[in-house]
Amino acid sequence: MVPTGAYGTWPSPIDAALAASHDGRPEFVGIVGDEVWWTAPRPTEGGRRELMRRRAGGAEESVLPAPWNVRSRVIEYGGRPWAAADRPRGGPIAVFVHHADQRLYVFEPDGAGEPRPLTPVSGAGGGLRWADPVVHVGRGEVWCVLEEFTGEAPTDVRRVAAAVPLDGSAADDRSAVRELTDDRHRFVTGPRLSPDGRRAAWIAWDHPRMPWDGTEAMVGEVSGTGAFTAVRPVAGGPEESVAQVEWAPDGSLLLVSDPGNWWELRRIRPDALSSGRPSATGLCEGRGEEFGGPLWKIGLQWFQQLESGLVAVIHGRGSTALGILDPETGELVDAAGPWTEWAPTLAAHGTRVVGVAASPRTGYEVVELDTRTGRTRVIGAAHVDAVDPAYYPEPQIRTFTGPDNREIHAHIYQPHNPDRLASDDELPPFVIWAHGGPTGRAPLVLDLEIAYFTSRGIGVAEVNYGGSTGYGREYRERLREQWGVVDVEDCAAVAEALAAEGTADPDRLAIRGGSAGGWTAAASLAGTDVYACGTILYPVLDLRGWATDGTHDFESRYLESLVGPLAEVPGRYRDRSPIEHVDRISVPFLLLQGLDDPICPPAQSERFLARTEGRGIAHAYIAFEGESHGFRRADTMIRALEAELSLYSQTFGIPRTDIPRLELKN
Repeated sequence: MVPTGAYGTWPSPIDAALAASHDGRPEFVGIVGDEVWWTAPRPTEGGRRELMRRRAGGAEESVLPAPWNVRSRVIEYGGRPWAAADRPRGGPIAVFVHHADQRLYVFEPDGAGEPRPLTPVSGAGGGLRWADPVVHVGRGEVWCVLEEFTGEAPTDVRRVAAAVPLDGSAADDRSAVRELTDDRHRFVTGPRLSPDGRRAAWIAWDHPRMPWDGTEAMVGEVSGTGAFTAVRPVAGGPEESVAQVEWAPDGSLLLVSDPGNWWELRRIRPDALSSGRPSATGLCEGRGEEFGGPLWKIGLQWFQQLESGLVAVIHGRGSTALGILDPETGELVDAAGPWTEWAPTLAAHGTRVVGVAASPRTGYEVVELDTRTGRTRVIGAAHVDAVDPAYYPEPQIRTFTGPDNREIHAHIYQPHNPDRLASDDELPPFVIWAHGGPTGRAPLVLDLEIAYFTSRGIGVAEVNYGGSTGYGREYRERLREQWGVVDVEDCAAVAEALAAEGTADPDRLAIRGGSAGGWTAAASLAGTDVYACGTILYPVLDLRGWATDGTHDFESRYLESLVGPLAEVPGRYRDRSPIEHVDRISVPFLLLQGLDDPICPPAQSERFLARTEGRGIAHAYIAFEGESHGFRRADTMIRALEAELSLYSQTFGIPRTDIPRLELKN
């Protein structure tokens, strides 16, 4: 007989330490000879990222032990931080970005030496940063993105494609770095060299557009020692987003772009590249799903060309699958397996395709598909059930109706614990989760932070509000000039629907979110009476402050599309900012902030708190030294999760003595 217990009081083996230890995922896979490499999170080691390799025999080894931290800060969100090339003798040669100083290093992992710097240090602003490297051993260079700060302001910056000598001659000499492009464009990705070595392709865009608004695929002729010549756009534009470009073996240019409603794979034939503005042919049109996504990091990949001419693609609507596309016939065959989310990173060699995938029952793991046999298998960072999977929640994929009869997509996680049941006369508390971005979405994967709450009897609803990706351009542009309106309305609509149908207790609803989700959480507390409390993590709280030198360069003009140009609609910036409406907040909240956050700086949180003083609003503020945007350290995540649970415990009247009590101030 399973005992009964009030929702929120259930005991659970999923504690905060366990949830924190499983935070993060493998990223940026690559195939080096017969080996597969990737970066892996290490939350218990200060949040560093470790470069890993899977030997041909199956053993997983560290390429770079502590304190090396393989992570780039280009555009602050980073990008691909490593590349390697196999050599006939001497083993592979690898280059990587070390997070502490952002220098590019070279390393021979099978040799005896230590990593050697390839790039210099600059004292101007954020210095020199690098991302999306490709090693060209024959040329003796690494081609990559250079982000160079020219002053102290976060927007005093230029970005170009650059070639860094492998011999170390630029380690103390900035002039030895060869610039491959000029800085006419504010943002670029790393250049890709055509099979014949004559051309390079990359992506470029400019303020005020974000990369999911409009970018261009650029092609230039490769000269011997200078910059690319005859540089020209071949696809994309102000209202077409090119998310990835790669060369096919025959010299065709493959790209993902969205001239219609969906990111789709397209091809420009070699002969067309010599003309003025070539036309791109769709290879998978009319499927009504995404074959790309938002370029939040430089070097993300949604497709990879195979030697056979087939193309490995990540595609889907609301979730993603790995498929093999025949570009000549349009036939698409998906890989077998339980995975419902493939991260935007792929590598291919021969008949092998490697990616990173997860499911509602497994965390992210490195997965290999053999296209010859159709067999898929986990080859790295394999998911291990740290607790009985009976404690994991089962997601319900739901579509709700919001204002104006618009569809709202959500994942509903009911409270679930194999050792407890609730009485029939009680409804569970629910927390609405607003994802970050806001141009992003909540993936359909196992998240032990969600299980931390559901296994204790608190439900979670992840809302992919209007503006989310994965459902086409029309859906993501619902948020255009409507941030703080559509996201708030959609989250409230889901919460109220759950209450109306008897799934959630209407008096015990909460909202939480980080970054842009933190904005939505704060705006919801200030603009609705739906929620009993809220958790706000590293948020935007003051639109005017954020738009006027309050954030980093990449997002410095994001609000022009999300809200409108400040000079034209100053009233919106005032009317929608939670900091301007603290007097409307009447319920408890928890505010969590990293003190080293360059994206949502702590000054906003501190100004917000100052305005709450003396208003009688129960609240708590926890600031974390050494944390940036998104928490990476295990001790931080443990404290944050336990504080959040304590907030709900106190607000919802749930007795819990197994966590530290959060001190709420009035």
